Amino acid sequence: MSDYPKALLFHEKALTIRQQSLPSNHPDLASSYKDTANVYCSMADYPKTLSYYEKALAIREQSLPPNHPDLASSYMDIGIVYYSMGDYPKALLFHKKALIIREQSLPFDHPDLATSCINTANVYYSMADYPKALSYYEKSLEIRQQSLAPNHPDLASSYNNIALSSHEKAVASRQQSLPSNHPDLGSSYNNIGAVHENMGNYADAHAVYERAVRNALQSLPSNHPSRQQWRKNLERIKKKL
Repeated sequence: MSDYPKALLFHEKALTIRQQSLPSNHPDLASSYKDTANVYCSMADYPKTLSYYEKALAIREQSLPPNHPDLASSYMDIGIVYYSMGDYPKALLFHKKALIIREQSLPFDHPDLATSCINTANVYYSMADYPKALSYYEKSLEIRQQSLAPNHPDLASSYNNIALSSHEKAVASRQQSLPSNHPDLGSSYNNIGAVHENMGNYADAHAVYERAVRNALQSLPSNHPSRQQWRKNLERIKKKL
């Protein structure tokens, strides 16, 4: 049950009590700001989310050592909000702050370190810096391979992220060196679509499969196996939307 208004009501009551009874830099007060921010985030009210996360961060910066995991958590929270708002440079700044702390304070195979690598990679991916995205996705995979079972779903997610970044990197290279209707570009679009489909991102898969088919219509004969396969992929994904 997700009754956000009621959740907000009770978190704000707790916050009011703590504001009245605790010193301004008490960790429990930071927790209340964070809890309230989490509800606003679930409601997609990002300006209010950011305001409360920043209050929690201000307390933690005053009361915790600079490499404390809770401080990294606050930086990550703020990075996620900026990412959701589409402010990728600020998102990158805060995710890197979180990553630096976690690199200093956590063992190499800690899941939170993998999470920070993924968050950083996601920002680079959204900024179309696919080589850097790939680098951080690979770091997260290395951590997960050491700490998770071989059949863990998070490992599958890491493999998909790496595949997607690799294919996007190939597209960026081919777009610079090949004509727009070259079939190698169509192949790259199809590969990207396949990864999105495997990840359940059907709308994204549909958009990229469409690009592959448009490319094939310009570059391949009607009986070419690739053209026929890309058309089948597009028709299949339409049924999943």
